Amino acid sequence: METEPQFLALRAIFSAALARIDPYGMLKQRLRLDGDLLVAELEHTRHEVDLSRFSRILVLGCGKASSRMARAVEELLGERISGGLVCVKYGHTDALSRIGQTEAGHPMPDEAGVRAAERIAALARGADEQTLVINCISGGGSALLPAPMTYMDNGREVRLTLTHKQAVTRALLACGADIREINCVRKHLSELKGGRFLRLLAPATSLSLILSDVVGDRLDTIASGITCADESTYAQALGIVEHYGLAQSLPPEVVRALQLGASGQIAETPKPGDPALMHATNLLIGTNHAALLAACDKARELGYNVAPLTCLLTGEAREVAKFLAGIALDVRRTEMLVKRPACIILGGETVVTLIGEGKGGRNQEMALAFLAELARDPEHGRGISFLSASTDGSDGPTDAAGAYASAMMLKRARAAGLSTAAALKANDSYHFFEAIEGLYKTGPTMTNVCDLHMLLVE
Repeated sequence: METEPQFLALRAIFSAALARIDPYGMLKQRLRLDGDLLVAELEHTRHEVDLSRFSRILVLGCGKASSRMARAVEELLGERISGGLVCVKYGHTDALSRIGQTEAGHPMPDEAGVRAAERIAALARGADEQTLVINCISGGGSALLPAPMTYMDNGREVRLTLTHKQAVTRALLACGADIREINCVRKHLSELKGGRFLRLLAPATSLSLILSDVVGDRLDTIASGITCADESTYAQALGIVEHYGLAQSLPPEVVRALQLGASGQIAETPKPGDPALMHATNLLIGTNHAALLAACDKARELGYNVAPLTCLLTGEAREVAKFLAGIALDVRRTEMLVKRPACIILGGETVVTLIGEGKGGRNQEMALAFLAELARDPEHGRGISFLSASTDGSDGPTDAAGAYASAMMLKRARAAGLSTAAALKANDSYHFFEAIEGLYKTGPTMTNVCDLHMLLVE
């Protein structure tokens, strides 16, 4: 498959996007020291911190890219750093000497994550007015720092556990809830999320460097907004659980916590104007939009006429695939959107509502549904190629970033006697593409800014 020219082009386009959003490179470009001033220069923002005001600098963080981000900070500040700790997904560590790092489970939280949350919380509590805390935050932080809350119910102390948090995560992932809905619920069951981490840091000054993995780049959603004001409420979290019919299947302690919060018996997460936010600054350093622009540049370099459509793509993966297949067929037939050879690029994050017991991820599912649409084409997908992949290199609970669909893939599937309909029914896109060598594997990319979807029409 890798000798297919269209696949090589798609891989080159995706690789260019990854290079643009490498967190180490981005921080090296955007942060500098000017004497005692730490200067952050972003596209539309400049921020300065006078390091001479502080006796200690701690670096804390969570997310798939946080070790790579911490490495850039460590190289810049060197011996000024007193210590710190970041928590990353297994296999996502980097070379750090002054900042500690630990690994934990994602997307399903595990005991290692609970221990990491306890260690980071202890460091945060030890920060005082003379401490600057630099937080390196990226996608995945929600799962990597599970800190189940404790609450009072009629004079009785109730402690949520990791098992409770795992049940919530599993149910929300399976029902098709989007990342904002998932994080809204998780925020209201956590000791750290939804800005509660800032209450531990106070009265220290914090500077949070954030890599966005959410559509629209809302800071209160990335890693469940641990350093941001939270505008969502317990009532909304309870409404999400009820909307997806999860109230009967979730542990009763979880539902009770949301009910108590909605009735005002558990304190809300920090809202805008909360004193805990007074000394906190959040800077967005990387986005899906930046990755999309880099992909466009590479596609033009390869000789394609490029049509970037959006970096805000959402929806059910298999339904989005039908839309994208329609665009590809239209371009092949009429060149209405863009002239051939064409490259259409989109970014965002879709969801999958699980109905089967198979293995896969949203990008693999989208590629599978796209292949099913090519199977209905009288020309069997002639001249059309598609790659859907996650920028973190891990699509769902798999070792693939995504998958590749084309006329050649369709031919291989038919030769192997594989049914796209059966694989979709089972949500088993991984084994389908594994059988026809259609999986796209990058390994851990150490970054995370949602997904990219690239269409070539020759």
